[in-house]
Amino acid sequence: MTRANITKLGTSIAICLAIGLISSLASKDSINTWYLTIEKPIFNPPSWMFAPVWTILYILMGYSFAILWSRRFQSRRSRKVMQKATILFGIQLVLNALWSYLFFGLCNPFLALIEILLLWLLILETFKAFQKIDSFAAKLLVPYIVWVSFAVVLNGSIWYINS
Repeated sequence: MTRANITKLGTSIAICLAIGLISSLASKDSINTWYLTIEKPIFNPPSWMFAPVWTILYILMGYSFAILWSRRFQSRRSRKVMQKATILFGIQLVLNALWSYLFFGLCNPFLALIEILLLWLLILETFKAFQKIDSFAAKLLVPYIVWVSFAVVLNGSIWYINS
C-alpha cells in the first residue's frame, strides 16, 4: 500500500468515525434520560453494544470508501460511476448522523423511522454503486446494511410499542 493510499485510508476512516462522534453527541443526553423511560422490544440489544458495533461499522465504511478512492479511473464513464458512488456515500453518511438527532435529539421515533428507511435505501444504492467499481469494497458495506436493517425493525418496534 502506498503512502497516498494509507493517507486516503486514514482520512476515510477518520471522516466516518467523526460522523459517529457527531451522532453520539446528538444522542448522549437522551440515552440516559428519555431512552430509559420508553418501552423497548425484547430483542433490544443492551446499550453497551451500540458503541463497539458502530465503531466497527464506521471503520469498515471508511475502509470501503478508501478502496474506491485509491483506484485510478481512466475513462470518463468510470469517473462518472465513481462520482455517483462518492455522492451516494456522502448522502448516506449525512443521513446516518441525522437519524441520531431525530431519534434521540428530538425523541421522535416516528420521524426517525421514516428517515432510517430512506437511509437504508441510500445504503443499498451505495452498495450497488460500489459493486460496479470494486466488489470487495461493496462487501465491506454488508455488515452496515445488515445492522441498519435490524435498526429499522428496532426503530419501528419502538415507535409502535410507544405510540
